[in-house]
Amino acid sequence: MNHRRKLVIALGAGALAVPLVLKKSGEYAPNKDRAVCAFTVLVVVWAALTMTTAVATDYPARPIRFIVPYAAGGGPDVSARLVATELTRQMGQQIVVDNRPGAGGSIGTEMIVRAVPDGYSIGYVSISNLVLNRSLLANLPYDTDKDLQMVVQMVSSFTLLGVTPSLPVKSVRELIDYAKNNPGKLSYASTGNGTIQHIAAELFRLMTGIQIVHVPYKGDPQALTELGGGQVHFMFESVAAILPHVKAGRVRGLAVSSAKRSAIVPELPTIAEAGVPGYEMTTWAGVAVPAEVPRAMVARLNTEFNKALTVPMVKEKLAGLGYDLAGGTPEQFAEFSRTESVKWARVIKT
Repeated sequence: MNHRRKLVIALGAGALAVPLVLKKSGEYAPNKDRAVCAFTVLVVVWAALTMTTAVATDYPARPIRFIVPYAAGGGPDVSARLVATELTRQMGQQIVVDNRPGAGGSIGTEMIVRAVPDGYSIGYVSISNLVLNRSLLANLPYDTDKDLQMVVQMVSSFTLLGVTPSLPVKSVRELIDYAKNNPGKLSYASTGNGTIQHIAAELFRLMTGIQIVHVPYKGDPQALTELGGGQVHFMFESVAAILPHVKAGRVRGLAVSSAKRSAIVPELPTIAEAGVPGYEMTTWAGVAVPAEVPRAMVARLNTEFNKALTVPMVKEKLAGLGYDLAGGTPEQFAEFSRTESVKWARVIKT
């Protein structure tokens, strides 16, 4: 039970104390009895407020579940676990990552929304499950605006366009030409309908006029394995997930989706400069909780996440995976996600 409900119950209990000092005739009891009644109400309210403060002060008193709506081993999972490890050290309680992939992240997101709003279930939210799904999926079982409360934006990044080594293309321009000469024969992988990989590839298709086939997978590991094996031909994937495969030669990197070249893979051009002017796809992720989680807990979580993102080891590892660190207030993240929702709703409609 959260502190708001406890306060309401306490106030209700105080109110119920008033009739107990009324005479049967309906007239008020003597002044002494009324004073006792008033004192009783004040004590109950004071106890409720003290209980509220204690909740905020003692939090967290047990492990916290960090729901990640994507498969283990992918970019979201890697970044979440890095930060969770530091949070465990900071907060003195285990932050347990719970992977719940499926339906473009909406299955795990619903778990976040339906969790008990006591601060012990937090969720990983990204451009995919927080923004894209609301425009792509007609029957989401939750309302993103009403059912979630933003905590903090963690990172921003971009996708990397990679092709299977068996495909005879070594540049974006060659990929476009090959696709145009073989309409409908090239397939691209994603981690599900509505995910960032899906939208990045569809934006690429719309801007180049090529005909390609979408093959959705349940998670990054399976998609990348089949990309390396040639079962699918190309994929837009988070740098964190795809870069090890590029470095190992299992996937050939062609370009990055950001507006500028990345310091992580400076040899790769942007898609815009490689043949698709105006193309840009930026990804981001953060943390949210059920809407009714007490503000004191949200503030504590925000402080801890911001602190974790400044730790040199965390910064170094996330930067090495192609992530730019964000941070900030819950209000800033909420406003940013609203702006992104408007932007991508127009793109998806088009």
